[in-house]
Amino acid sequence: MTRILTRSNLEAVLEPTACMAVLEEGFRSTGSGPATGQRVLTDLPFPGTATALIPGLLPGIDAYTVKVNAKFPATRPALRGVICLHSGHDGELLALMDSATITAWRTGLAAALGTHVLATPDPGGDAVLGVIGAGAQAELMVRGLRSMRSFRDVVVHDADPARAAAFVARHGGRALGSPADVASAADVVLLATWARRPLLRLADTRPGQHFTSLGADEPGKQELSADLLASSLLVVDDRELAASMGALAAADLPATAAKATLGELLRNDHPGRTSATTHTVYAPVGLPWQDLALAWLAYQHAEQHGVGTQTDLLA
Repeated sequence: MTRILTRSNLEAVLEPTACMAVLEEGFRSTGSGPATGQRVLTDLPFPGTATALIPGLLPGIDAYTVKVNAKFPATRPALRGVICLHSGHDGELLALMDSATITAWRTGLAAALGTHVLATPDPGGDAVLGVIGAGAQAELMVRGLRSMRSFRDVVVHDADPARAAAFVARHGGRALGSPADVASAADVVLLATWARRPLLRLADTRPGQHFTSLGADEPGKQELSADLLASSLLVVDDRELAASMGALAAADLPATAAKATLGELLRNDHPGRTSATTHTVYAPVGLPWQDLALAWLAYQHAEQHGVGTQTDLLA
């Protein structure tokens, strides 16, 4: 039998703290685990792209995922697709899941984890959080980050002022008129946009700031300039992917420009931030195993609580 999990089903069984725990364990374990899988991207004769992430694998989980997404930036939601969760024992299709939900949760919460690891420690909660691009991934980043640290203020910019205002209504803070205004006011800046030219340059920043860039996940997309990336402690999730289709590719920087991966920081293979005045950047692309981490967690909870619809696709 195959369990079908819709967006509402997934939101009923997923919880940020548990999700970040399995993501952190995944980052720690993938250094010695199976291959990271493949990320396949193709343009379409329509205003969008098709992406497949195969296979999602993690040590200790006898299952794998295959994800197929359509990305159409002008639509809402911009991401639509499905995640197939298969048994590693016999290939049985255990579940079909809404990929937009899993992708937003795993991307946003993994980014929150990376942000917390790299940003300057702030036990007093006096820092200002900046958000550029007030969509679903920013929503999860803020939720995840606030479970680990507090902020005295939030500043937000979005190309759609109404969306920025709605984000402020949910999370507090204030809307600002430009990305540069956000960088001027904030200590930690989260970017999740469709930008194809830099929104922030080194001149827009000050020492000690942290930036997390989620938007540069395909060729041609860019949120941070080459001079900002080159002057920062730059951390990615996978060096080669970042250099072929992520933040490094957009800035024409080599894979060696990434000083570490998040997994290396979590395993203490790299010290991470060592100075309060260092610029730090986390610029992930997104890896197939992250889909499995959350899909497996969601499937286990759904099985336990009878969430979703079961069907026999072979009947």
